[in-house]
Amino acid sequence: MNETLRLIHNRRSLRAFSDRPIPPEVLLALKEATLRAPTAGNMAYYSIVEVCDREKKEKLALLCDNQPMIAKAPLVWIFLADAQKWLNYYHESGAVEKANDLPYRPIGLGDLHLALQDTIIAAHNAVIAAEALGLGSCYIGDVIENFEELSDLLHLSGSVIPGAMVIFGYPKTDNPVKLTPRCPVDSIFMKDSYREPHLKEMEAAYFEHEEQKRR
Repeated sequence: MNETLRLIHNRRSLRAFSDRPIPPEVLLALKEATLRAPTAGNMAYYSIVEVCDREKKEKLALLCDNQPMIAKAPLVWIFLADAQKWLNYYHESGAVEKANDLPYRPIGLGDLHLALQDTIIAAHNAVIAAEALGLGSCYIGDVIENFEELSDLLHLSGSVIPGAMVIFGYPKTDNPVKLTPRCPVDSIFMKDSYREPHLKEMEAAYFEHEEQKRR
């Protein structure tokens, strides 16, 4: 197994971070690697908010199921699906006047899907890059559930939607977090068309590895 595959296979969510600060050069390397993520039309349909303010981090911890690790994390990034910036550019660049009377099309569901794809791909680029830099990470999905409160907290506007929050930091201990099992390959991959799994397949794919976690 090569180094890249080893990082992917050994990656696990880290929820306890040391107080060790992330050096500026490591942070820059993480940002640059994040931006190397594939993106639709090279448009980077996303923006990333780095939350540094202590009060905002504590508010996020409360909003996201009262998880204090968020407030304690050295680095908190919120990945935003951002179709709004291109709509703004369309108007501010004078493109409307140059469009030869083409009908205006507002941001649609397809645009938001593309933006969310870009956003999650960038987030996972950051997660894998963090592993390569010796950092741990943890996805926080509650930002999607608390869209209204998060919009107020971060002053989101228009078609800007939170896609994910990821917290980063150096591990608190040298003891590795136990890897959680995953579903068998055949339970996820299908050929040529979709097929709904039946009861026994679902039990084999999910419940058995949940039993492994409890052992």
